[in-house]
Amino acid sequence: MDKKLTLSLNDNIIETAKHYAKSNNISLSKLIESYLGSLTKKEQKKENQITPLVESLSGVISIDDDFDVKDDYTQYLIEKYK
Repeated sequence: MDKKLTLSLNDNIIETAKHYAKSNNISLSKLIESYLGSLTKKEQKKENQITPLVESLSGVISIDDDFDVKDDYTQYLIEKYK
């Protein structure tokens, strides 16, 4: 259920936000709703706890400090497509 909300914002912010919303084909209301939704989701994620299974797996694999993922993957592809 949608409700009306009145905000007081700086004129420059409003004009910039209107321009951004128009250039992205979204209403200003939806833009603000999306932003507020993303803020509250971040807060909800912080409250999530790590499950015992995930916690038990933490630290199972050790990786060398000088391990380079890109280099290792490149070597893998070179060997694969020889």
